[in-house]
Amino acid sequence: MEVIHKIGRRKTAVARVYVAKGKGNITVNKKAMAEYFPTAPLQYKVNQPLVMTNNDGNFDITVNVYGGGVTGQAEAVRLALSRAMCELDAENRAILKPEGLLTRDPRMVERKKFGQKKARKKFQFSKR
Repeated sequence: MEVIHKIGRRKTAVARVYVAKGKGNITVNKKAMAEYFPTAPLQYKVNQPLVMTNNDGNFDITVNVYGGGVTGQAEAVRLALSRAMCELDAENRAILKPEGLLTRDPRMVERKKFGQKKARKKFQFSKR
């Protein structure tokens, strides 16, 4: 098996994932995953596709991620890993799709409009 390369996105975060046979080491931006994503919920999000497809310790994973915040980055990594698991074995798609792990979340920040304070908030109106 050669290296599998997949991309995942969430908001403004972009994650590039490289999956190769190995012992289960996950490296994010040249740091250990536990160091880059310190909280348990973020680590759970990243590991979710691996645990669901029973590939938890089978692959060495290298991740390059940039943009957005930590939650967006974790979810971008999750999407990329889900796509990689589907390429490894087509049967994994039936496991991951019902959980919504193969769906690109389309929600983005709405742009600020001129003459307004924010995207939807207006300046305070004074009648007198």
